Amino acid sequence: MEAPPFAYSASTSSLFSLRNKPLSSPTITHLGNTKPSKSFSVGASSSRDSVVTLLDYGAGNVRSVRNAIRFLGFDIKDVQTPQDILNASRLVFPGVGAFAAAMEVLSKTGMDEALCSYIDKDRPFLGICLGLQLLFESSEENGPVKGLGLIPGTVGRFDSSNGFRVPHIGWNALQITEDSGILDDVGNHHVYFVHSYRAMPSDDNNEWISSTCDYGDKFIASIRRGNVNAVQFHPEKSGDVGLSILGRFLNPKSNMAKKPGEGKASKLAKRVIACLDVRTNDKGDLVVTKGDQYDVREHTKENEVRNLGKPVDLAGQYYKDGADEVSFLNITGFRDFPLGDLPMLQILRYTSENVFVPLTVGGGIRDFTDSTGRYYSSLEVASEYFRSGADKISIGSDAVYAAEEYLKAGVKTGKTSLEQISRVYGNQAVVVSIDPRRVYVKDPNDLQLKTIRVSSPGPNGEEYAWYQCTVNGGREGRPIGAYELAKAVEELGAGEILLNCIDCDGQGKGFDVDLIKLISDAVSIPVIASSGAGAPEHFSEVFYKTNASAALAAGIFHRKEVPIQSVKEHLLKEGIEVRI
Repeated sequence: MEAPPFAYSASTSSLFSLRNKPLSSPTITHLGNTKPSKSFSVGASSSRDSVVTLLDYGAGNVRSVRNAIRFLGFDIKDVQTPQDILNASRLVFPGVGAFAAAMEVLSKTGMDEALCSYIDKDRPFLGICLGLQLLFESSEENGPVKGLGLIPGTVGRFDSSNGFRVPHIGWNALQITEDSGILDDVGNHHVYFVHSYRAMPSDDNNEWISSTCDYGDKFIASIRRGNVNAVQFHPEKSGDVGLSILGRFLNPKSNMAKKPGEGKASKLAKRVIACLDVRTNDKGDLVVTKGDQYDVREHTKENEVRNLGKPVDLAGQYYKDGADEVSFLNITGFRDFPLGDLPMLQILRYTSENVFVPLTVGGGIRDFTDSTGRYYSSLEVASEYFRSGADKISIGSDAVYAAEEYLKAGVKTGKTSLEQISRVYGNQAVVVSIDPRRVYVKDPNDLQLKTIRVSSPGPNGEEYAWYQCTVNGGREGRPIGAYELAKAVEELGAGEILLNCIDCDGQGKGFDVDLIKLISDAVSIPVIASSGAGAPEHFSEVFYKTNASAALAAGIFHRKEVPIQSVKEHLLKEGIEVRI
């Protein structure tokens, strides 16, 4: 694994020694196809032309940017000193994490002055996400914090009071200006955003703007002046559209960059997510199966673990089929030694070589102590997964315990895994997975937890129910409801909620609309509907009846009962915007 040239924080430095441990080759050979395709290459004409200088200060998932650059046929030179910036023939700055922490690193290493000098000389530059925001005068994120000051304006937080969910996560449309440069031909397509802060257009910065995006207000989606470009979205996570943008920047004279086909993007799209439950089978190979709170074994004489495919192969196929995100849930290996589960890290690395949409991983990300007494913080664990290719990490049981303590004490400790990871990587990088069961009650006044009138009565005619949260893969109930948990984790720093329903999972009868409406109405962060999808109509139902931002499925995709493309075609017919 490639370590960054300089560490983002002391908390991640202890991870570097883990990256070169030998992996279990018998398991690795069964992950799936690991050979990257070069069918999209835009190439370069000389050895110097083929080198891209990358400013990676060690935060978050920069592996995807590396993979996209290499996928397009270019080599990478990492910035080690400020002089490396000044000597670059083209520079990519994929900023990840918090504004203040990034500026601190740039200032301490002298990279800030080198960056300003490089850009002032109109050298080829591409900033991504935070790499755009840092060009402005200041940011309100944990601030005010002074930026590089190259573009007039202050980076502020999205306003959630108007009903728009923050963070802004998903595939949104661009409004392109006349002189958009590397954004030519992409105005009708969705690109992937994930951020809570944005820069606003003004008379002072108007000459820099090459595109805007609407999300409550019109914000700056990209800037361009001469050879200097920066985008708020993530081209390395925007599929073929994003690769075409990167290709134009890396080799403007090439006609080989694949142009995206027809598109009809006009607003934020609803997302369709493919989920892969990954565990070891009896031979020690990692396979995609069902969740471990259910029966994962075939009803045969051998009673073997159900094998629905190889993780890397399936993820690659879902990317080709049009999945907007791919989510991995490791249901066995994380529990005792998360960082010892190297094959799962390798799945992320291999998958990110050819899958250019967001990747989420979950299952046991927490503080833990190994058998030798060595303590690892949840931040260290999460850092390793981000560096291996994950864009978001999903926290389950640990978030339940954190929420319980927070509700009991009434104060934030700042020490929970949710708070630590959110503080360093931003809340947009943290998903909380909630796994509740429906509990029917005759009288809602019988308990203090939030109850709702359900659309279908209980076994004894009960008209009300509450949703009891569970931990440890659904095996243990907790005295906290899904409503209370969702509100608490949002306050603790969650940027998104993955909402499962144990009662519906695997039934194929549709999502639990009552539950999803309850939670999506209660919070201002995006909610992903999960559990129960069996037909395309179930996706349109949950989008029409709730405020869910995305819907996730597993088994129907693995068993090829319902193709992803069929879901999207159905949603389009129903007037629901999706990424084509």
